[in-house]
Amino acid sequence: MFKGSRLPQAILLVASAMLSLTSMADGHADHNTGGHGHGHNPGHELGSMAQSPAAENARVYFVEPVDGQVISAGEVQVVFGLSGMVVAPAGSDTPNSGHHHLLIDVEQLPDMRMPLPASENIRHYGKGQTETTLMLAPGRHRLQLVLGNYAHIPHNPPIMSEVIEITVK
Repeated sequence: MFKGSRLPQAILLVASAMLSLTSMADGHADHNTGGHGHGHNPGHELGSMAQSPAAENARVYFVEPVDGQVISAGEVQVVFGLSGMVVAPAGSDTPNSGHHHLLIDVEQLPDMRMPLPASENIRHYGKGQTETTLMLAPGRHRLQLVLGNYAHIPHNPPIMSEVIEITVK
């Protein structure tokens, strides 16, 4: 009866939508600069979400801005760097890949064994974006990158940049 159907894909898409709606209900609406952009791999069921292994020499870093940079306007261009792995959209379980998450003024890291929650302070770039423009209020801001796997779960061990601090005038 279901031969040739896309029922497993539909189930995953519905489950993904439910997770997104749950995030939105908690005040974690998607940002147009960092939408989830879920792809799909029909071999994955929701129950099998787990950390993916990190490549041994993987590194994520900021191309810009640089630590200590003073920016004269609220608009901040942020360019993400990655070496030792490749960028792939969320939902694509490509070996040695992941997508960027930008932590803004995060005091305490979230659980690195769970999907990173989307919020104003944790931005998801699940379409495979490698840069963004942020509107930040005047003052000092702490930025950090975390690479997430196909399900927004940090790798094992987590691939995180150093924290950088910038000042917006």
